[in-house]
Amino acid sequence: MAMSSLRAPAARDSAGVDAALLILRVVLGLLILLHGVSKLPPPPEFLITALSERGLPSVLAYGVYLGEIVGPILIIVGIWTRLGALLIVANMIVAVLVAHTGDLFHINKQGGYQLELQAMYLFTAVALTLTGAGRYSVGGRYGPLN
Repeated sequence: MAMSSLRAPAARDSAGVDAALLILRVVLGLLILLHGVSKLPPPPEFLITALSERGLPSVLAYGVYLGEIVGPILIIVGIWTRLGALLIVANMIVAVLVAHTGDLFHINKQGGYQLELQAMYLFTAVALTLTGAGRYSVGGRYGPLN
C-alpha cells in the first residue's frame, strides 16, 4: 500500500470538528433556552417550593436563569463558551438533585434510562466545557474562555 493512500486521523483543529462543535452548541443552547424562556418572568412556584422543601433559600430559584438563559445564549453565540457550558452543567446538577433524585437509578417504560434527557444535556455541556466553542463562533477558537 502506498504511503499516500494512508490518511492521518483528523486533527483537532479540522473544519469537521469545528462544525461538529457548532452543531452541539446550537442544539444544546436552543433546547435548554426553550426551558429557560418558559420560566420567565418570575421563577415558577414549583421551583421555589422544591428549594424551600430542601431548606434552600428561594432566591436560588433565580439561578435557573443563569443555567437556562445566560449559559445557552453564551454557547450559541460562541463567546465565553466554557463559562456558559459550566452554567448549564451546574443547572443540570441542581435540576437532578432538586427534581429528579428519585429517578437516578430507574429505567423508563421503553427500557431507556429515566433521566436520559437530563444526562444528555449534562454531558453535552461537560463536553463543551472541555472543548470550547471551536472556530465557528463569535469568540473564535482562541477567544475568551473558548
